[in-house]
Amino acid sequence: MTAMGQRLILGFDFGTRRIGVAVANELIGKARELPALPARDGIPDWQQVASLVKEWQPDLFVVGLPLNMDDSESVMSTRARKFGKRLYGRFGVPCEMADERGSTREAKTIAKQAGHRGNYRAESVDGIAAVLILESWLAQQEGLPSA
Repeated sequence: MTAMGQRLILGFDFGTRRIGVAVANELIGKARELPALPARDGIPDWQQVASLVKEWQPDLFVVGLPLNMDDSESVMSTRARKFGKRLYGRFGVPCEMADERGSTREAKTIAKQAGHRGNYRAESVDGIAAVLILESWLAQQEGLPSA
């Protein structure tokens, strides 16, 4: 286990068709996008997840929690929590949930500004959303305002 403040963290933007992935070093406080994982009804190819875990050897997982604007949970919140529990159960790496409200909308804005045409099925914004979720979580750990 790495010392506090130097942990390597894998962040996930849970979705039913794709799961966005990002990686960050807690010390640097910036995340970078990794290729999204295809999913079938929210279930990834666990071999691909195992390869990511083996490659990055994270100290922590952070999974985006899609809450409603009134702070209530949705069906997707329940599914994202279940995904986080499965990550912990399979790999024994602690998992924290992070409020992800607005991350997909912001990710689409970022992608559009970067020149993407808006075909979000072909040009996934899930990785960008995972970066936003992870960087927001990191900022909260430091007591900084969220991104």
